[in-house]
Amino acid sequence: MNIPERDGDGYLVDSSVWTEEIARAMAEADDVELDDVKWQQILKAREYYEEHAVVPPIRKFSKYLGADQKEMFKMWMTGPMKPITKYGGLPKPTGCV
Repeated sequence: MNIPERDGDGYLVDSSVWTEEIARAMAEADDVELDDVKWQQILKAREYYEEHAVVPPIRKFSKYLGADQKEMFKMWMTGPMKPITKYGGLPKPTGCV
């Protein structure tokens, strides 16, 4: 699959082209495995963004999910909001991620 243009951080330049297939292809290109739990977090982040028009900070997002923040960090091996927003076709999170 052809992945649409991405910026230097791997985010889609045009987020309106996002599809689940593109998200999976991006993750594969980045050597990131998206299991069901990660996929649910990505979809929830998109849902949150649609409702609030903003990418939530991790503290707020983990509460929104009812998930343990530390577990999310362990699962993603990094600040979770960056890969969640990247593969979710959302804007880059601002502030501390």
